Amino acid sequence: MTQKSKAYIDELLDMSDPPDTSNCQSEVSQYYTGRNILVTGSTGFFGILLIERLLRCCPGIAKIYMLMKGKKGKSTEERFKEHFDNIIYDRLKQEQPEFITKVIMIEADMSEAFVYVSTAYSYCVHSFIEEKYYPSPLKTDEILTLTEILSNEKLDEITPILVGEWPNTYVYTKAIAEDTVRQYGVGLPVCIVRPSIVTSTAKEPVSGWTNNMYGAMGIVVGSALGLLRTLHCVPENIADIIPADYIIANLIVAAWDVAERKSTLLSIDSTDLNVLPETERTPIYNYVSSVQNPITWKEFMRLNEEHGLCVPSMKLMWYYMLILNRHRSVHEICSIFLHIIPGAIFDLVAILSGRQPMLLKAYKKINTFNNVISYFSAGQWQFRDDSVVKLWDRLNPVDREIFDFNIQDLSWDEYMQKLMLGLRLYMANETTDNLEEARARYKKLKIAHYTVLTTGSFLLLWAIVSLASFIISFFWQNFLIY
Repeated sequence: MTQKSKAYIDELLDMSDPPDTSNCQSEVSQYYTGRNILVTGSTGFFGILLIERLLRCCPGIAKIYMLMKGKKGKSTEERFKEHFDNIIYDRLKQEQPEFITKVIMIEADMSEAFVYVSTAYSYCVHSFIEEKYYPSPLKTDEILTLTEILSNEKLDEITPILVGEWPNTYVYTKAIAEDTVRQYGVGLPVCIVRPSIVTSTAKEPVSGWTNNMYGAMGIVVGSALGLLRTLHCVPENIADIIPADYIIANLIVAAWDVAERKSTLLSIDSTDLNVLPETERTPIYNYVSSVQNPITWKEFMRLNEEHGLCVPSMKLMWYYMLILNRHRSVHEICSIFLHIIPGAIFDLVAILSGRQPMLLKAYKKINTFNNVISYFSAGQWQFRDDSVVKLWDRLNPVDREIFDFNIQDLSWDEYMQKLMLGLRLYMANETTDNLEEARARYKKLKIAHYTVLTTGSFLLLWAIVSLASFIISFFWQNFLIY
């Protein structure tokens, strides 16, 4: 029995009273008291959750500076005002109505602690990824030189050569950026957080919230709508998913942790910094679920189906059916019969009835999505997360409650139930008022689905039998009769 397993069992068998937190204070919240925080990417998925969590859970924070710029015909001031109309801020508005006085917008096109948010797959070219630095595919100054001396067209031309083993430019540039942090973060309170596959919030500030369909969320949404029916994926592989609010909590605590080490770093002479291990100077946190609370793609999709059937959307196109194909060739064949052909038939009917064809265009996007996600859904990696475990161990009971990122205690079944309801509420923008109507419609689609499958199966069987009969008859008449 491992030490971690023994500690977990001991905790389960511990019958003592829970720790008294009445006289305990949040060390993390205290750290942020009086601080001025600069947030980049403030209008993105992480940015929204981070600003809300900092303002609500760290009420003593002095100011939050949001970098923002005009976009899509809207001025910076208009975007700033609209930013806080998001449902995510409803709880904050109730608990702290005057929160907006702490937020300052800085118009810009583009501290105490600096946290770089990377990805657990920044070095996915390795099958075992530790919380350490790896050789960068290209040095920072080299990539900057290339962008300065080459045109965009030439950069596009040489990108496949530069990227090499990396599956896409996203993880490739993340790998380079990590080396930039390592190179220029010496002597500064800097760290790197590597989250794995980001999914909807689990509980903070509301459960099941998301505003995008990236990664695993694209699979969930596509299959729930009845559009995505085949995926290149090894069912037994681990789906290394992490709720977004858990990641936000981990980021906030990581910043506190490295800031606490600031005095230690500054007390060391620059010539003696090499005495410390590299990951002590600039820590790396592999924030993944596969080490402490793994879930397979098969189980992940089973829970999606189970809970999705209870809260179907009125916007779904067809009954749920998703095949996880471990072999890419089988997936490609299934894609023709389950995506392309149905899409072509649907669009033909739409054209004949005077409507706008749309399904083939949608399946073109789904096919592109499939090509991107298949590298991760069909691959398998192992991670070390010792630094994350140690970070959790450093927290007192109050901070563990306020900034919960202990993935080990998360119930995937309960989480997926909230995730599917959240998709209906926040992505489809539907309330639960028409839920019975949606369930009735879903039952009709189920009947239609199995009617088509049964009819198609009989037609296919008839075609096979007819072809076999023709071949036998032809062979008999032209060869055996003589």
